[in-house]
Amino acid sequence: MEHLWAAWRMSYIRDAVEGASEPGECIFCELPKVGDDSSALILTRGSKNFMLLNAYPYNSGHTMVAPFRHVGKIEDLDHEESVELFALVQQAAAALRDAYSPDGMNIGMNLGRIAGAGFPGHLHMHLVPRWSGDTNFMPVLGDTRVIPESLPATYDRLQAVLGEAGDV
Repeated sequence: MEHLWAAWRMSYIRDAVEGASEPGECIFCELPKVGDDSSALILTRGSKNFMLLNAYPYNSGHTMVAPFRHVGKIEDLDHEESVELFALVQQAAAALRDAYSPDGMNIGMNLGRIAGAGFPGHLHMHLVPRWSGDTNFMPVLGDTRVIPESLPATYDRLQAVLGEAGDV
């Protein structure tokens, strides 16, 4: 097996993890305060959770759902947060199916730094639409993802579908 060394990535990983643990640096705490949901990529808000686009998507439509409260363990969510979080995940999945017609979807959480959480102190659910043949050599060899749609276009497409669906 050949190895492609990307030693520069370690400083990126350390900065992301260390920066995420400092107060005031959590995107899931800061983005809802921006005041402009479109620029913050927030698609919809519930009373306890919100849905947003991932600014660094794995695929077009990569969406996340997070509680407003800064909480890192799933077992620390209260009942209302848990119920609404999953309701927003269901709404996001339906919107992604309507807007993109994916062949499948990855839905999950990375809980804790060792599990890959970029913001280990604030849990969030990822929804990543998948299509047959959507992976290629770029992520493997070039450490680059090819996303065929801009974030504003993705936001508009999902916002149109979510607007038709109504509130949670």
